[in-house]
Amino acid sequence: MHTINRLRLDACVFAFIDHQPFVTFPVASIPHAELVNNVTGLAKVAKALDVPVVLSTIMARGGPLSDPLFSQLSALFPGVTPIDRRNTNAWSDPAFVAAVEATGRRQLVLCGLWTEVCLAQTVVSALAADYEVYFVADCSGGVSAEAHAEGKQRMVQAGAIPMTWLSVMAELCPDNTAPAYQNLYPVMLEHGGAVGVEVQYVLAQLPSGATA
Repeated sequence: MHTINRLRLDACVFAFIDHQPFVTFPVASIPHAELVNNVTGLAKVAKALDVPVVLSTIMARGGPLSDPLFSQLSALFPGVTPIDRRNTNAWSDPAFVAAVEATGRRQLVLCGLWTEVCLAQTVVSALAADYEVYFVADCSGGVSAEAHAEGKQRMVQAGAIPMTWLSVMAELCPDNTAPAYQNLYPVMLEHGGAVGVEVQYVLAQLPSGATA
């Protein structure tokens, strides 16, 4: 287990798995609006910090229904083509594995739907492939609170590291004097909830033209 390691900007890649409207319908472990907010926040962190991103969908095309990626993700990464699959385990898809390997990075930050199925299967397989795997719990969801909890436990027992989207952001950019940190303020303001309110308060105290 990689419990003593921390995320590094030069070593990680984010993968978003099956964040699609139809797949979201049965999710009951997190309110849907909160899920979309968190996923969008994490995606904007990747964009702001220039972290490579892999997108994947399940049966988005070629079936009786069209179930595209969340529009928020598509808008943020217009140059990234989602890898559409027929298998619940994304790691069983050669195109998905190739996209991750092409980044040359060994820290894999995963989130997806559903926690107990596609996400857990992918996490366990990536661990078996000797990747250092983190999963973002609040950007994932299960068909029940119990399913989500058991899915998380399965991944932790296998050796994955649980995170939230805000903890991922904070770990990747812990120095709030760094220039990159300035790029994160808009993300926190829009998607950070109470943290965004705190940021708004801090920024209001600054002299005109100053940065936090």
